[in-house]
Amino acid sequence: MPEVKLRLDIEYDGTGFAGWARQPGLATIEGAIEEALTQILQQQVKLAVAGRTDAGVHARGQVASLEAEPPPQPERLRRSLNQLLPCGIAVRAVSAAPAGFDARRSARSRTYSYTVLNRAWPSPFRRRYAYYHQGRLDLKLMQQAASLALGRHDFTAFTPTVSEHNYFDREITRSEWLGREDMWIYFIRSRSFLRNMVRVLAGTMLEIGRGYRSLDSLAALLDGAGRPQAGETAPACGLCLEEVEY
Repeated sequence: MPEVKLRLDIEYDGTGFAGWARQPGLATIEGAIEEALTQILQQQVKLAVAGRTDAGVHARGQVASLEAEPPPQPERLRRSLNQLLPCGIAVRAVSAAPAGFDARRSARSRTYSYTVLNRAWPSPFRRRYAYYHQGRLDLKLMQQAASLALGRHDFTAFTPTVSEHNYFDREITRSEWLGREDMWIYFIRSRSFLRNMVRVLAGTMLEIGRGYRSLDSLAALLDGAGRPQAGETAPACGLCLEEVEY
């Protein structure tokens, strides 16, 4: 019987995991899902994934793909996976995918969010999913900064100096801060991202919101400046992969 291509829609709390990618001796999202799939399907599987999230980063809309033979019943596989996976990972849906579908290569865009809790006291209930900042932030300035990131730019300043990337231009089709009471959320969409790109962008815009950096400095950074000129990398807890479009 020929193999069938499957799509997994996944969400997870990245706290306590060393990121998506399997690493020897460490708890990872990929490792947990592949081990569960191997146990259920009684065959070795290898996942392709839309976004290789780092340690502590969350996902509401992660997508992975695999080939399996014989083809399992999608709903039964979903239920079986959720019985075996650790409580921080859930498979929302399993579906048959068209021939040639690859969760990473077939993606047209990815949307991430970065959440900031801005008030006088921290929250024990949100600390895993939001970066807490006590001081005043100027949301209007941060919204203007987000607008500057729209379009195609050289994001060399927003990824580690030592990098696996060879090409640093990215086109941003959504970039905005939305305020909701004491929660401020940055949304950004692109076909692909550099490592740490969203977290460095968020950290740099937070410096603008604090009054530590000018808007003009961000425009210069988006023109290919070096990493040391950009802001700090914002903590992983605030970052979440929201959606992958195909």
